[in-house]
Amino acid sequence: MPWRLALPGALAALIGSWYGAKAVTYLPPDMIRPFVLILLVLVAIYTFIKKDFGTVVSSPREAAGDVLRIVVIGGGIGFYDGFFGPGTGSFFIFLFVRFLAMDFLKASVTAKILNVATNLAAISYFALNVEIMWMLGGMMALANLSGAILGSRMAIRHGAGFVRQVFLVVVSALVLKMTFDLF
Repeated sequence: MPWRLALPGALAALIGSWYGAKAVTYLPPDMIRPFVLILLVLVAIYTFIKKDFGTVVSSPREAAGDVLRIVVIGGGIGFYDGFFGPGTGSFFIFLFVRFLAMDFLKASVTAKILNVATNLAAISYFALNVEIMWMLGGMMALANLSGAILGSRMAIRHGAGFVRQVFLVVVSALVLKMTFDLF
């Protein structure tokens, strides 16, 4: 686990998500839906074309420039997650592989840390400002936790190549769902 990168990134993601959740009260999220769809299509195409993208097992660099990169990624994607949300994990993973030279397994693990921070910030903001359906949210959180445990075990067992394949399936499914919702 690259903690020297994950912790500053998580702090930036937490702050970004707080402000993203706050921005929801001022701007309609539907405004950015087409832009997100285009980004997801580009991510899928890039990952599909670059066959070795994220499959080479590597040790994350953890240089000063990498800390700055993960803080920028964490803050930007954190804001997006607080504001809108779909594809957050996929964007984190893609950007960590592309700009921090992580393989898909390390990128996925690091993305989970930052995603927890974005979720905590958004939940905190909304809990203080709007009515939340706690029972429904709790059931969704349990389902998410169960899937995360199963997915983590599979990722560790099968490695970065497997995570890359699942990543492509998930991004493709998200593109299809967002296209359906948009039209």
